[in-house]
Amino acid sequence: MTSHLQPLDRRGFFQQSGLGLGALSLGTLLSEATSARASSETATRRPHFVPRAKSVIYLHMIGAPSQLDLFDSKPELARRDGEACPESLLAGRRFAFIGDDKRLSGSRFKFARHGDSGQEMSELLPHLAAVADEISVIRTLHTEEINHAPAQMFLHTGFGRGGRPSFGSWITYGLGSESMDLPAYVVLQSGPIGGAGTSLWSSGFLPSVQQGVPFRSQGDPVLFLSNPAGHQATSRRRVLDAVGQLNQIELADVGDPEIATRISQYEMAFRMQSSVPELMDISRETAATQELYGAQPGRASFANNCLLARRLVERGVRVVELFDSDWDHHADLAQRLPAKCRDVDKPMAALIRDLKQRGLLDQTLVIWGSEFGRTPLAQGLSGDGDKTKPGRDHHKDAYTMWLAGGGVKPGVSYGQTDELGFTIAADPVHVHDLNATVLNLLGLDHERLTFKYQGREFRLTDVQGQLLTRLL
Repeated sequence: MTSHLQPLDRRGFFQQSGLGLGALSLGTLLSEATSARASSETATRRPHFVPRAKSVIYLHMIGAPSQLDLFDSKPELARRDGEACPESLLAGRRFAFIGDDKRLSGSRFKFARHGDSGQEMSELLPHLAAVADEISVIRTLHTEEINHAPAQMFLHTGFGRGGRPSFGSWITYGLGSESMDLPAYVVLQSGPIGGAGTSLWSSGFLPSVQQGVPFRSQGDPVLFLSNPAGHQATSRRRVLDAVGQLNQIELADVGDPEIATRISQYEMAFRMQSSVPELMDISRETAATQELYGAQPGRASFANNCLLARRLVERGVRVVELFDSDWDHHADLAQRLPAKCRDVDKPMAALIRDLKQRGLLDQTLVIWGSEFGRTPLAQGLSGDGDKTKPGRDHHKDAYTMWLAGGGVKPGVSYGQTDELGFTIAADPVHVHDLNATVLNLLGLDHERLTFKYQGREFRLTDVQGQLLTRLL
């Protein structure tokens, strides 16, 4: 007689058991094991040493603002405006688009010193100037990439090509999350996405739970978060439970950690259905707070995103990154730069004030900057450009970023460029140095925060990086 009993493999055992009397106990065991495994990817982790900051708000200006018109005053450059650039300054230097007619271009905007620290800033940033004593300005940052997408990736991942984890992903990998109802890493955008696209918040080869989650300040806060038409929360819960059981069986069978990530993210999405709409409703803020930022409920704007960033870190989100576009001023800088400054000046100053008055600035690191700077030369004087409306080309050799809060010494002016703004005269800061310092403020040793992939230990700062101790 032929037996109908067949040997059961591991998957078959779980599937058969799930249909019999052991379903409840097996489901419980699998759920507990899966929850423990999934939560281990996002649970709060012990830093390498006592941190100064708990969270980061990163304000990235896509396209690269002109440091020479905002933070790095050059009277000699203004005096020599229109002169042909000396050949000695051009030797071995790379330019992205500038033509043959290379002439020095001084700023058209006035500079002044502000606060007890005497931070020097352009007239285009009057609101930020009012909190000058809260920020530290680094004027000697330099990078290795001269075009936008590679430079954006280099700043965020330590490498000029895609595939590596982003800045925020490294932080959440190292520290985990402090929120059960929100992602550890949230992305907010005002305007089109940067040239590097979603690589700027990708988890790369880290577990995918570490990737950034884009939130929207208009329409559905998170794409596909709402229930489909005709579905209620109870039916959504039944679907998630059924899918979860199937994923638990698959996880037990193959042991792929990405399945645990998938389960945890489904559950996070379900919890976010109630937590996110309330969070994104800035009309709940007082009229005075909305006015402080220049925020307008229901609109997509950098001002709204700054206010949302504060609300997110209040609720335990570890990293919030704001991307604001249209800073690539190759032409008509005299009109376009002031317009962009009007968009961001008031809200980013408000963010610093608001965090401070709520007791959050000491534990929240605010970073402002971009992928590189702009040249001391005018662009658009040759070729098809409008010679009456010049701009500035890409400049990777010396540019400006600033930091505030989160253990940064306030009111510091770090580094000095030469009299024309071409090169660094004192205290150079490589992108890896900046990232090493930011990780240090969060209690992470950049040399110990590593992940082994394809036989090699990778890190955000690649194979270099020095702490900027004078900023701590």
